[in-house]
Amino acid sequence: MADDKVLDAQKWVNATYGNVAGYVRCPENGKTGWPTMNSLIMGLQHELGISPVVASFGPGTVSKVKALGDIGFGWNKNSNIVRIIQHGLFCKGYWGANGFGEFGAVTTEAVKALRVNMGLPDGGVGTAGGTVTPAILKCILNMDAYVVVAGGTEKIRNIQQWLNSRYWQRDAYSIGPCDGIYSRDVQKSLVIAIQYELGLTPNGNFGPGTQAGLRSHTVREGDSGIFVELFTAACVFNEPVILRGLNDQEIRTSFKSTFDSKTREFVEIFQRFSQLYGKGDASYGVGEYDTWSQLLVSMGNADRAASGSDTRFEITPARGRWLYDNGYRLVGRYLYDPPGSTLDKEIKPGELKEIFAAKLRVFPIYQDNARRLADFTYPQGYQHALNAHDLATKYGFNRGTTIYFAVDYDAQQGEMESYPEGIVPYFNGVVAGLASRGKKYFHGVYGSRNVCINVTAKTGARFSFVSGMSWGFSGNLGYPLPANWAINQIKEFKVTNGSDTFDLDRDVWRRETEPGVDSVNKTGGPADSYIAYVQRLYDHATAYKSSNGVGTNASRLVMEYIRHEKYRGLKWWWLADSYDEDFVKYCNSRDMSVRDSFTDPITGYQLDATHLMATANGFMENSDPSDKKESTGGDIAGWGGDIMTFWADWRNAVDEYASPLAFCQAKLAIPGTVSSFGYTDMLEDVDGYLLAKHVAGGGNIVDWMKAHYNNGGGLTRFRSHFDKRWQNATNARACCWDLLAGPSDVTVNAARFALITGAGAALPADFVLLPGNTEKLALFCQGFTDRQLALIGLENSLAAQYKKNLATYRKQAAQRAAAR
Repeated sequence: MADDKVLDAQKWVNATYGNVAGYVRCPENGKTGWPTMNSLIMGLQHELGISPVVASFGPGTVSKVKALGDIGFGWNKNSNIVRIIQHGLFCKGYWGANGFGEFGAVTTEAVKALRVNMGLPDGGVGTAGGTVTPAILKCILNMDAYVVVAGGTEKIRNIQQWLNSRYWQRDAYSIGPCDGIYSRDVQKSLVIAIQYELGLTPNGNFGPGTQAGLRSHTVREGDSGIFVELFTAACVFNEPVILRGLNDQEIRTSFKSTFDSKTREFVEIFQRFSQLYGKGDASYGVGEYDTWSQLLVSMGNADRAASGSDTRFEITPARGRWLYDNGYRLVGRYLYDPPGSTLDKEIKPGELKEIFAAKLRVFPIYQDNARRLADFTYPQGYQHALNAHDLATKYGFNRGTTIYFAVDYDAQQGEMESYPEGIVPYFNGVVAGLASRGKKYFHGVYGSRNVCINVTAKTGARFSFVSGMSWGFSGNLGYPLPANWAINQIKEFKVTNGSDTFDLDRDVWRRETEPGVDSVNKTGGPADSYIAYVQRLYDHATAYKSSNGVGTNASRLVMEYIRHEKYRGLKWWWLADSYDEDFVKYCNSRDMSVRDSFTDPITGYQLDATHLMATANGFMENSDPSDKKESTGGDIAGWGGDIMTFWADWRNAVDEYASPLAFCQAKLAIPGTVSSFGYTDMLEDVDGYLLAKHVAGGGNIVDWMKAHYNNGGGLTRFRSHFDKRWQNATNARACCWDLLAGPSDVTVNAARFALITGAGAALPADFVLLPGNTEKLALFCQGFTDRQLALIGLENSLAAQYKKNLATYRKQAAQRAAAR
């Protein structure tokens, strides 16, 4: 939306400096942004006697501004400089100034408000305050925010203000944003603060002096003071940390001056998540050097113990022995070396056999250039996936292996979803290419933390291989480790083994993630053993029915057995009926037990079989309504129960996410993101529904599992579910509304009360009674529907969609080539 005061600034600066050498006109659209700020900077440079002017507040400008001294009430040396300050304040949202070139009481109050938001003293009482120092003037003419913005938190803003208040007058420190968002600038500010406290000359780099200083500044429970404050600030910047379990949890902490028991608990979880220490280690829960390093830079302590590696060099028997003898158990090798390369990276004939003989595991990497944005388009990703599949098959890699596709440069956030050249479009092509070959292999991602986070969230990458040793990458600064990180590359070095030398990357290999491959040419798939388990249960159910004259469907008996330990009691009797206790005894007496999880062969993610089967039971007990807009108890057993808890999550996080639509976009069924309605929850809800419909239509559970998980049925699971349950987006939105706030049946009403009010949130039906809240509930339901459509859209990026758009892609590629 255009703002008249911003438009005034744009018109004034263009009219005043339009003919100055080097000046670049800003758009006159009433919208603030860097073009407007840059024009104001160039206007300031002209007033300072700099020629030609440039769009940068660099050292030369800083020097000239320092010569002016502080600017405050009554300053009248140059009215245009005052106008530039006033227009800059307007563009940053401080609407108390005027644009007439007089630094009066109104401008003074605006500067005071700015200073307070920065965390600085306001400068004094009345007209004695509100002074603009050279450092503050630079801030007035940038795009940093000093109030919490969307996605930011007051917790982080408080630390930003604290850093500014303590260090803003130190030479190496620049006043940072106070927007509540952890970024590379905030990380650099924290390192500079640490360097000041260590008595160093700060430069913001994690160099030898900083490393040596932190080795002697261990903090632990009971300590207090400045280093505890700096340490806990770093902890907050790295939250949330994922506490792994059947249901992963996000663990958070707080900024404080005393290292208390809560801080110790967070540090313990952070150390486990980062694979630094575990229970029993002397440094468990202690803020020693390795933990400081891991909090501050992406590679952490590059010399710490690590059992993973990757290399472009062939692993010969001698190299394999060296790796094993030096503690390595996993090695990454390349499937492909592109034409024209001189690196000779590709796996050699017989090499895998030598790797296995050395008692090592291997993971495959695919890289075809991948060093600039132009290397990443949908068609390239598609073709690379086909090539990776064919090469992996040639080498005998087993079904269910993860292939890591590389992004080997510092891709910026704006390049993630740009089109047609973009990181996410490229990986959509990878997904499509692998699916067109039957989804034999899963896709992983190699790149900076930010690349891994984006690719996982947008395309469902199974694991992340983080280029942590590229600590200077912007994508590694201001971002936490991805939740699905499996390998973290922390150091490149040269191995000398007798007369042999080769380059090796040291990788931290995270336990219970990427398994690595220790053999090839195995038959079968990731879900085969679970399907065989279900077959045994089904055979028992058939025999039990025959011998006892039980009329219950055999497939239903299997569902009940698998879910009976976790999903039982009155509420599940209400949703899915009771389970057959005699059948449970029958199975247990035949050495059967509940197996609660298996690997989804389509995505590679672990599915909770107990939740899936409970959902299927619920949908079998409660058929779909004739009106697709209505909700039922079956929905509560699946997506409906999850969306109710997710509503409670949003209401409890409204300070961080004022928009329910933004909350859905950030948290709803996003791979690599922990929430009460996670990605695997959605998979289980969808599969449970489809299983129920198959059995209700006369099919059996074993045939469905084989068709769905091994024969490609799951490739269109989201489309199949959407078409069967809602048919269109209008029905999906209306059904979500009905489930949350409509005049639904007693089962739905009881679930609302238990799941929403039980989580400390108001019922949606009560929420919408307040002005403006009807629209917010509508946005929440829109967010749910949008996510369904997005998941379908990812399915639609498969081979058929690629072929449909191939002519368009080729035309765009030709146009780009001609433009270059």
